[in-house]
Amino acid sequence: MSTSPDQPRRRGVVAVITRHERFLVIRRSQWVEAPRTICFPGGGIEDAESEEAALAREIREELSVDVTAQQRIWESITPWNIHLAWWSARLPDDAPLVPNPAEVESVHWWTIPKMLDAADLLQSNRAFLAALSAGQIPWKP
Repeated sequence: MSTSPDQPRRRGVVAVITRHERFLVIRRSQWVEAPRTICFPGGGIEDAESEEAALAREIREELSVDVTAQQRIWESITPWNIHLAWWSARLPDDAPLVPNPAEVESVHWWTIPKMLDAADLLQSNRAFLAALSAGQIPWKP
């Protein structure tokens, strides 16, 4: 199936997880798309996979932990034409985060200002933070 330039070429999910007013963010490994950039965890949705199932699978693959998708809070289409579904997700308080080195170089808990100061923050994450700060997303960290 071909897509027109106006149709997203892929679909993905993003997990928005907070703890003590800090966001869970990762530095991508050098072996994935957009290498070594900072972003919220997440990834592609496979054929016939729900957004919730993709979110759980991607976080398990990246950080070896199970999360619970709570609510779809935003959607966007990236400048590189990927349709993203942004989900708030719950991580057990005592869950250890074990990065998969093939996908994740490091794991961090950052505030919004710290994220915005990161020169290597993915542009789609900047757009999310701008919408969140502008009150366009019905959710508070």
